[in-house]
Amino acid sequence: MKPFLYLPATAPEVGVVASIPHTGIWMPTALQARLASDTMRAQPMCDWHLHSLYDFLPSLGVPVIHATVSRFVVDLNRSAEPLSLYPGRMETGVIPQETFWGECIWKKPPDELETAGLIDAWHRPYHRAVTSELERMREGFGQVVLLDLHSVASRASRIHDALTEDIYLGDRDGMSCKPGLTDAVEQCYRDVGFKVVRNSPYKGGYITHHYGQREGVDALQIEMVQRVYMEEGSPESATGSAHFVEARQRLREVFTQALSKLCSTSSRIAPNSD
Repeated sequence: MKPFLYLPATAPEVGVVASIPHTGIWMPTALQARLASDTMRAQPMCDWHLHSLYDFLPSLGVPVIHATVSRFVVDLNRSAEPLSLYPGRMETGVIPQETFWGECIWKKPPDELETAGLIDAWHRPYHRAVTSELERMREGFGQVVLLDLHSVASRASRIHDALTEDIYLGDRDGMSCKPGLTDAVEQCYRDVGFKVVRNSPYKGGYITHHYGQREGVDALQIEMVQRVYMEEGSPESATGSAHFVEARQRLREVFTQALSKLCSTSSRIAPNSD
């Protein structure tokens, strides 16, 4: 199994890269056997089907890097080194031990040596790919926007109460992405009828924090409640449903408008002529 899939743009690039770190479901058989329950084998923390939901992005000029491996194996949106993104709040690590609802994930979790191997096999290749793509795009455009795409079950957890809005934008309180760019994306969602909140309860994870500190990179996390595109708790029936198809079309409209706004307001969308 490849550690990630890269989908190149099929239309002229626009200075935007998309990352989808939690859509993977593959697990090594030996680790599956060590999960604590059938509930864990159903992977309740997966960002279900996002690589399919956003399959239109390359046709809008946006290359996509997406995970193949389950976040239970290694969480690509967590630092390989100890790092607290939300001090004082419950956080899951690079090898999560509990779900957001407090359920134990493992009968026997990976030990220190196994963890190092999983990071080398899955985490580092993913981030090398993201880094390489951002550098390539930044060289061509001068600046680049990284969109980190996620979905979440709307039921209450140890992190938040039941989620009542549709879209939760995170730019680390304006530290990872220029507020004007976040404003533009937020308005595009609102124009298509989505309810949007910014930086609460999600300010952006490791990917947003890490890459948003780089010169010439604006990083924005987009968290979407799963009821927008599927019946929560029933991922097996999601992709063929009319609800899924309708959601994809609405999101395509959002991203078409958002990319158009970015093109008109930022020099990043004009490739360097040097």
